[in-house]
Amino acid sequence: MSNNPVVLNFHESLLRVSDVELLTGPSWLNDTVISFYFEYLEVRKFKNNPTLLFVPPQVTQCVKITPVQEISVFLNPLDSGTKDFIFFALNDNEQTEVSGGTHWSLLVFSYPEKKIYHFDSSHGSNQYQAMELGSKILLYFGINHCDRIYEPKCLQQNNGYDCGIHVLAQCEHLANFALKHRKIETCPALERETVQMKRRDILNLINSLRKPRTYDG
Repeated sequence: MSNNPVVLNFHESLLRVSDVELLTGPSWLNDTVISFYFEYLEVRKFKNNPTLLFVPPQVTQCVKITPVQEISVFLNPLDSGTKDFIFFALNDNEQTEVSGGTHWSLLVFSYPEKKIYHFDSSHGSNQYQAMELGSKILLYFGINHCDRIYEPKCLQQNNGYDCGIHVLAQCEHLANFALKHRKIETCPALERETVQMKRRDILNLINSLRKPRTYDG
């Protein structure tokens, strides 16, 4: 892949030029970029905090398409049973063979509250997927899933491509709140300025993690 060289090798994440270029916009973010930022949040931003888990999109997709009796195969190795807040980047891809989809949203399991929260920057777009995945997660934790899946009002995207950026900004925002307050409910709404700056913030982050060259986007 000499025409698409590696830009950053960060723990389990490998970003190539084509991945990083998605951050310059206007572009829909792929699994690779979201996985990278989830990994950054886990190992750097929140320093492997034992109460938080950021599930890579690829694992979320496997859980989504797997019968509930078998999802422990994917969640047990992540020590999910010991976590208080679990974040899933959810997309509307229904195919089992390939990654992709057209829309991202954020699903959060709060063990202290025994609830699932679904934050969708295009309200209603991923409602079916959220109900399906949310029900599985609640059953995995032995919680009666009736009336335990909530869709709080959240900042809505004003274009057709920023859903992934909303997910990353919302995830970080909620994780900060959860650590401080031990809950997701009552978390203030995400500010639009935070989303507007997120692409550049992540590009700057990638630059800071690279050695010795920088990527100007």
